[in-house]
Amino acid sequence: MTEPHSGDTSDTDAEWLEYGRWLFAQACEFKIGAVQMGQIPPSDVTEIAFAGRSNVGKSSLINALTGRNTLARTSHTPGRTQQINFFLLGERLSLVDLPGYGYAKASKTKVAAWNRLIRDYLRGRPNLRRVCVLIDCRHGLKPSDHDVMTMLDDAAVSYQVVLTKTDKIKPDALAKTMAKLQDELVKHVACHPEVMLTSSHKKAGVEHMRAALAELTGEGPARQ
Repeated sequence: MTEPHSGDTSDTDAEWLEYGRWLFAQACEFKIGAVQMGQIPPSDVTEIAFAGRSNVGKSSLINALTGRNTLARTSHTPGRTQQINFFLLGERLSLVDLPGYGYAKASKTKVAAWNRLIRDYLRGRPNLRRVCVLIDCRHGLKPSDHDVMTMLDDAAVSYQVVLTKTDKIKPDALAKTMAKLQDELVKHVACHPEVMLTSSHKKAGVEHMRAALAELTGEGPARQ
């Protein structure tokens, strides 16, 4: 599991874990749901975007990170997030929930519109520090994931793979998925080399993900 610092837990690690806990406990509010570029708000804070196939658990992970059950809408019906949703956390960090991709029942016209909106957003956000590409650990990389990762490589946007639903797979199967995934990620130039392992249901990996994302703000424990 990815942690904010490598090696044994140290005082510095503990400070970042506490800072991440503090940051994600701050007031978090929904700002806007954009369906076209003209609706996307300007941003003067660090942005972290969450991308993934429909029903991969994006909304559940955002809720787990912020400790709120209903901040981001979750649904058992894939493809419900059809806009770019912006959330402002503690006036320091913008969390961006991108439309789910790879949903077969969505019309080709709608999928094309979603993809165009996502591409335009990614090209025009100078404060976007990282895209978290969520992958269901039970299924691994799908062709649509490869397409998004290639798009991020071409746009020179830093991204990191986050495996979700790790509570739903056995350890040996997870290890095989990780090994196959690592072999693939070295081919992608904009991909962060470490993979985060998470379970929104069990809250596994959540505190370490908070700390890692908190580091991207350029602030730190001393500025709490």
